[in-house]
Amino acid sequence: MDSARRLILSADDFGLSSGVNSGIMRAHRDGVLTDASLMVNGAACDEAVELARATPGLSVGLHLVLLQGRATLPPSAIPGLVDAAGMFRNSPVAVGFRYFFTPGLHLQLEREICAQLEKYLDTGLPLSHVDGHLNIHVHPTVVNILIRVAARYGIRAVRLPREPLDVSLRLDGRERLRKLAESLAFRRLTAFAAPRLAACGIRSPDQMFGLHQSGHVTEPYLLGVIDALQPGVTEIYSHASLVDAEARRWRPANYESEGELAALTGPRVRAALSEHGIALTSYRAL
Repeated sequence: MDSARRLILSADDFGLSSGVNSGIMRAHRDGVLTDASLMVNGAACDEAVELARATPGLSVGLHLVLLQGRATLPPSAIPGLVDAAGMFRNSPVAVGFRYFFTPGLHLQLEREICAQLEKYLDTGLPLSHVDGHLNIHVHPTVVNILIRVAARYGIRAVRLPREPLDVSLRLDGRERLRKLAESLAFRRLTAFAAPRLAACGIRSPDQMFGLHQSGHVTEPYLLGVIDALQPGVTEIYSHASLVDAEARRWRPANYESEGELAALTGPRVRAALSEHGIALTSYRAL
């Protein structure tokens, strides 16, 4: 880990809806957002791709969706993963167990992961990194598939949910049991994924924030993280957006997406970065 402090500020769900797209573009053009993660089967994916092509300074990666969303392949190709309408199951815990303990699904998962990667590359956008909806990309089965296909698709960076729990709880002590459970689960998943990805030359930020505060990375929290930032590369991911009907359909009702957008475009965050000597970077620069 180097002694400089560098920060990736990212937003998930690019392509989910026009409101999400508009918010992400505003956070980049008028604020400090450096990266976005594209859902290739989102309702507004085509619009997101056009916006990204016109904004080459925005670093864009793949937001892999393997639950709570629509698949790329038809149900006949992946019958164990989706329903007759091509929709993945919704329960993260149940999906995680199925993907691990049902070997017959592994080939179907690889087909769908490759289909999403191919659909992304067909956009012509450079692939800065891969992450996943609800961090499904660090599931052991999914990690092993990503490693197998990394060279074929040019995967060079992957988000790892290495979030310091003590900092998160100090900044927001609510829902401690939920955050503790998340921390325990994702520490084990990261311990499995990190050395395997590193052995293949796939890079990741040194630490990350956003997991325990999902949907609530508002200005006070963001300023607190910046104040506590350690040397190395840190990612803070958010769900910054304008909220429209399609976003409401998929996101929890208590998400503060527009508050996150206000934080990324407001003067206090930019001033804090300058005051602390923190340089913005991106997955593209890893």
